[in-house]
Amino acid sequence: MRLFFISPLLDVLKLKGIPEGISNIIVFLVVIVLVIFVGKILQYILRKIAVQLGKSMDKEHLFESCIKYLNCPLTFLLPFALLYGFVDYLPMSPHVNLIFLKILTFAIIISIAWIIIGLIYIARDEVYFYFHKNDTDNLKERKVTTQIQFISRILVACVVVITICVLLLSFERFRELGTTMLTGVGISGIIIGFAAQKSLGNLLAGFQIAFTQPIRLDDVLVVEGEWGRVEEITLTYVVVNIWDKRRLVLPINYFIEKPFQNWTRTTADLLGTSFLYVDYSVPLEKIRAEFTRLLEQNPIWDKKVNVVHVTDLKEKCMEIRLLMSAKESGPLFQLRCDIREGMIQYIVANYPNALSKTRIEMSKEKIVL
Repeated sequence: MRLFFISPLLDVLKLKGIPEGISNIIVFLVVIVLVIFVGKILQYILRKIAVQLGKSMDKEHLFESCIKYLNCPLTFLLPFALLYGFVDYLPMSPHVNLIFLKILTFAIIISIAWIIIGLIYIARDEVYFYFHKNDTDNLKERKVTTQIQFISRILVACVVVITICVLLLSFERFRELGTTMLTGVGISGIIIGFAAQKSLGNLLAGFQIAFTQPIRLDDVLVVEGEWGRVEEITLTYVVVNIWDKRRLVLPINYFIEKPFQNWTRTTADLLGTSFLYVDYSVPLEKIRAEFTRLLEQNPIWDKKVNVVHVTDLKEKCMEIRLLMSAKESGPLFQLRCDIREGMIQYIVANYPNALSKTRIEMSKEKIVL
């Protein structure tokens, strides 16, 4: 039994004197084009349905993710699945038919694995949508997104490995080879373990970081003498976005084995200092009043810490520490610069003689010859 149009098409080609082999090829190509066309129509219909559902359910972000991650795999899966159903109707010899079925099976398995990976990414994006990191105090959001990112990478790797195994097991020769090699799995495992212990160590460190979380996405770190934010955490390395837009890439086990500073481990707010070196004659109460005024008019200050201390007395001046606080490390740096600039302008305008100076005392003495 063949599709309704194949026999008439073969008869027409036969009447035109086209050899049977070429006729079969033409019919084969016509069926493939038709299947691809039908698959595209189905894909278009599904896309329109997804867009309409997203608008009606107020879940546009979800259906946008579905279109983003499932559009390409469905482009291949639908035609392959339709062609798999029609392959018995094509004018092919049994041997060619078997080979074509095997190729289609491989293509369908890969497309299904691609769809599963897309579903993993859709779930990840949904978590990112509900636990966004835009808030200032985003400890919970960063904790969840770090774990989800690592888990999604592990799941994708598992899907890829399982897909490769399924493809290999579809070959009889590979199944026999696998059975033969089972006796050497123990020795091979030991050899591979020694050869790849560095990579395995990184992978285990990745698990430890994902769940104990000494660092999270968007954490502020001081590492290798550089200040930056955690931009990406993979299975084997961490990318730190340095303040001047450079990227510092470190192996993931670095954060297990070596010390580093995490400024946002439990909270994002920090204390900052600015130092003034002025003459002993400067009125401290005026300095405190001006410091408070500058803080109150600056929106970066979180209104928690406002302290002025004389922290040291030096030979030529005294050291005044201005202590302040802000919700994040980046704005805190700007606040410190603003306060330092404002205080210097205030002292220059009101107490110019109070700037640090060198004193020389001259006395008249009678010189006896």
